[in-house]
Amino acid sequence: MNPSPAFTGPAVEVRHLNVSLGGRKILRDISLAIPPGELVALIGPNGAGKTTLLRSLLGLIPIESGEVRLLGQPQLRQVISRIGYVPQRLALDTGLPLSVREFLALRQPGTRNWFWRRRGDLDAALPPIVQELGVTPLLDKTVSTLSGGQLQRTLIAFSLLNDPAILFLDEPTEGVDAPGERTFYEVISDIHRRHRLTVILVSHDLSMVHRHASWVVALNGRICCAGAPDDIIREDALKEAYGLHVTSYHHHHGHTH
Repeated sequence: MNPSPAFTGPAVEVRHLNVSLGGRKILRDISLAIPPGELVALIGPNGAGKTTLLRSLLGLIPIESGEVRLLGQPQLRQVISRIGYVPQRLALDTGLPLSVREFLALRQPGTRNWFWRRRGDLDAALPPIVQELGVTPLLDKTVSTLSGGQLQRTLIAFSLLNDPAILFLDEPTEGVDAPGERTFYEVISDIHRRHRLTVILVSHDLSMVHRHASWVVALNGRICCAGAPDDIIREDALKEAYGLHVTSYHHHHGHTH
């Protein structure tokens, strides 16, 4: 996986974004600018609009008003090849006997006609990121039989095959048990650091956010606050996003939370 081409402006720029769904206002006057190379966590209570914001940035939900630019471009189609996306859930047809190897081959232009290719040729065409994510031992497994953690690793590998400049992850540890969840954030953090990606993820795990994010946006229909983890993951800032019932979060270096 090669580093993405240098980009000097904001990787993501949002101006006065408003989104309504089913006649209900979900996002109100959202404005933010994310520099390239940040690992940004979107936090907030259930129903705060985190997934709606992510999907709006990707053009999957129509916006009511406002402007979205990814890598400086107002039209998603101009940069879609440089965007990676891992949804919260993926509906899979359990009757489709598609192996992980074949699933990954669908993403690469040179191997899309995988049914004509030998298995060794498909494996040779896979980039190093597949090995880095620990997906290589899964290549012969059927996608529909993967565990939650295995599926998420496969989806991340799939999203990174085209060397994107921005990776969006919607609650990437959904369906992954707690020990696997900790490891998973470490994998994402490592990919971000080594490949200089801009990563934007939705998360409920404040301890993992504090440990790995470089920037935090607290959302509850609007942006309540944004800044470095030390400034946002503290009692007064969290109360603004989560309401009066939030408990304070104390970070102790060197300890598990």
